[in-house]
Amino acid sequence: MFGISWPEFLVILLVAVLVIPARMWPDVARFLASAVTFIRKMVWKITDASEQIRQQIDLEKPIDDLIRTTTADMLDGISEPIKNVKKISKKKSVVRKKTGVKRK
Repeated sequence: MFGISWPEFLVILLVAVLVIPARMWPDVARFLASAVTFIRKMVWKITDASEQIRQQIDLEKPIDDLIRTTTADMLDGISEPIKNVKKISKKKSVVRKKTGVKRK
């Protein structure tokens, strides 16, 4: 519990009982209750926010994959005609060499 062992916690509690007068204990109890309530609310808000972030990340993963695959498809589509042009030009040069036709 917050890096404090039970014997240390009991010593702190004993010092608090000796230092704080009895008439102040209801106020101390109210303060501790409000502090615990505040801490619980903050933990729930942090947990909720982290869950929302996790859900948002999970929603963005398919979009990232879609963008990545679409980009790859587009780049492949652009580079494919260039490969075909190179193949066609090689075939034409082979045919020209065989027939002896020179290109102007």
